[in-house]
Amino acid sequence: MSDAVVIDVTTQGVTMPTATITGATQGLGRALAEALAARGWDLVVTARDASALLSTVASLRRHGHVVAGLAGDVSDSVHRGEVVDLVAEVTGNSGLDLLVNNASTLGPVPLRPLRDLTTDDLAAVLAVNVLAPHALVRSLLPALETAKGAVIDVSSDAGVEHYETWGGYGASKAALDHLTLTLAAETPTIALYAVDPGDMRTAMHQAAFAGEDISDRPLPEEVAVPGILTLIDSRPESGRYRAADLASDRTTNGTTDGTTDLTTDLTGEVAPGVAS
Repeated sequence: MSDAVVIDVTTQGVTMPTATITGATQGLGRALAEALAARGWDLVVTARDASALLSTVASLRRHGHVVAGLAGDVSDSVHRGEVVDLVAEVTGNSGLDLLVNNASTLGPVPLRPLRDLTTDDLAAVLAVNVLAPHALVRSLLPALETAKGAVIDVSSDAGVEHYETWGGYGASKAALDHLTLTLAAETPTIALYAVDPGDMRTAMHQAAFAGEDISDRPLPEEVAVPGILTLIDSRPESGRYRAADLASDRTTNGTTDGTTDLTTDLTGEVAPGVAS
């Protein structure tokens, strides 16, 4: 069962776009939640650590919009059901504009060759990185279709390349990519994106490179978040994208140069500036 539910409704008389983000208390999930909150989005956020989630929700509420948090593990079907119920409570009949499947696990660390990765280890990785996103998309699909929304599944270059000791994690991201793009072909009513955020200076990346200096990697808000915001703003065709390429396009063309801002479409009002 989930550890905590916290809901605060502070927006009155204005319908804002709503995003659901898993793994929202640290790393990319936290940075993206902050950027969307700064733009005026309402949020439903979830993560395993109840204490960290409470702190995250309190911080996000500074922007003055709806923030609902639910602590739990996305691999738990009960928790996922509670997330779906919470999304319905927050969005009402307006539907869900964006689902970001960000929660992920490396599996056992230190990372190990496939010959040393047990079946149970691999099953645990697939449960979080593949089965949970698939289950959430299926359950939230009616709400996403109502809003003509979008899904962002956070991928990795490990799903394309073949790095030693990254086999379990890489296989899960390859499977997630395939599910995302196949569902895109089957469901033209919404946009579905697999996004490779690139290397980032996060706790998860540090766990993969224990004892190594990763200070040369960019923080999530430096490349990955700008790239994802570009994806949201421009809403290209469903597909697999690299955040670095998207962020480069953003720098070259400007935030909405020649494109349509998704938040403008959804709210009828121009959203506040992007957090950096």
